[in-house]
Amino acid sequence: MNLPPYITQEKLQFFIRQAFLEDVGDGDHSTLASVPYDAIQEAELKVKDNGIIAGIELAKIIFDTFDPSLKIEQYINDGDKVQFGDVAFKVKGSSQSILTCERLALNCMQRMSGIATYAHEMMELVSGTNAKILDTRKTTPNFRMFEKWAVKIGGAENHRFGLYDMVMLKDNHVDFCGNITKAVAQTKDYLEKHHLHLKIEVETRNMDEVKEALEANVDFIMLDNFDLETMKEAVQYINGQVKTEASGGITKESVRAIAETGVDFISSGAIIHSAPNFDLSLKAVKA
Repeated sequence: MNLPPYITQEKLQFFIRQAFLEDVGDGDHSTLASVPYDAIQEAELKVKDNGIIAGIELAKIIFDTFDPSLKIEQYINDGDKVQFGDVAFKVKGSSQSILTCERLALNCMQRMSGIATYAHEMMELVSGTNAKILDTRKTTPNFRMFEKWAVKIGGAENHRFGLYDMVMLKDNHVDFCGNITKAVAQTKDYLEKHHLHLKIEVETRNMDEVKEALEANVDFIMLDNFDLETMKEAVQYINGQVKTEASGGITKESVRAIAETGVDFISSGAIIHSAPNFDLSLKAVKA
């Protein structure tokens, strides 16, 4: 299984342990009380929506972590288009284990599938243009790695993972520092002093700031809340010297017109924070 670089086995196991501790506590008493310890059964993951499935690989890890004797029979892969009525996989083994894992696996898959579907829809809307859809850091605390993984599964791209892997000088950084030129100069000095090789992006609010950022020799220029005409002007002025990114209230209705301005990237917090949960269920297969 190829995991994104920001997901490690250590992080996975830590998340799963904490999630079970939160949900199970001192015991799944509903299951322990009603289902015999030695009962063996199977359940199937039913798709009750249309879109892109995501989180199957994570669900397999969750089941395996809780009970390695559980067996998964998989019919669909992460990133596949699915429709109402499809069965993604069956899980066979201890009835108690299946029931205790059910909600954690579903919560993760429903969230990830909703994001993957939204990301896929956004990518389809900009198909044929130069633009790529990026996510943002507007994520659920302690669930970011799975949300960004879902973005990738849906066909869009990840922006920086956190505050540590790229420099982004946003409007508040610039205003606190004084101006773009000063903020970039100080950033370059800081990176050199600390032996850090990080890309620098600057958020701009108007053409004057675009010109200043380009003069400062950064790697990316963000065009934040630009109208379409000004965005076209900025892209033409930059003329491929650095990568451009459109940002600010990007919607499904506006994304195509923004992509047609010629920007390289369009960042959208909505593909994560506004993605609806995908309808899935885990149902016992009756003998």
